[in-house]
Amino acid sequence: MSNQSRINKFIALCGVCSRRAAEKLVAEGKITLNGRLLTGDDLSTIVTHDTDIVTLNGQRLTPATEKRYILLNKPRLCVTTVTDPHNRTTVIEILRRKAYSSPPLTTRIYPIGRLDFDTEGVLLLTDDGDLTHRLAHPRYEVKKVYQALIDGIFTPADGARIAEGVELEDGHIGKAQAKLLRKDGSGSIVELSLHEGHKHEVKQLLAGCGYQTLSLSRVEFAGITCEGLKPSEWRDLTTAEVKSLRKLVL
Repeated sequence: MSNQSRINKFIALCGVCSRRAAEKLVAEGKITLNGRLLTGDDLSTIVTHDTDIVTLNGQRLTPATEKRYILLNKPRLCVTTVTDPHNRTTVIEILRRKAYSSPPLTTRIYPIGRLDFDTEGVLLLTDDGDLTHRLAHPRYEVKKVYQALIDGIFTPADGARIAEGVELEDGHIGKAQAKLLRKDGSGSIVELSLHEGHKHEVKQLLAGCGYQTLSLSRVEFAGITCEGLKPSEWRDLTTAEVKSLRKLVL
């Protein structure tokens, strides 16, 4: 690791957040460097790791020497945030309940992307801000696979429509590869593979074909699944899995 970094990368190396989010912290006046409050004009500032003192809200930041990479099988009815103003259960609270086969959680880690409150499945968390930024960035087209239970029988025409593109609430055109896995009574289990992550995108894609999503699970993120983990269980990623993630976003 280089001994010097731009201020946003330094903050990311400390596991606080992604580089983009770090720039926002600087612009909001929450970061000091050697006692001087930084502003949005200081985003190009270079930090020398060994000698400069950087603080966030008065607390000194130091780059983590060993990063933590965690896979959580997120349950339904919890939020993908560190804290919640409405006192709902957060994914961080779930991680602190029990370590299972992994060491207890002692570092500050953050989710890579988000899953809706009522969505379950694969969620990665880490204190590696740089990797978080890359995995969440659209340019790297990280693959995400979902399975949805809908209130009707999914057809090949529906799959073609979703592949062509459906306008989302934010004005973007959402696309996915969607196929019927099996019928479930009067409903269907549908698998959708996509490379972006707009808010409620999967639900909006299905709604664009006239379906209501009754339940939703992310079964794969960047090639990683929750095989062997029950809802709320978690484990550290293997060295091979971390290398695979980095290779995806080089």
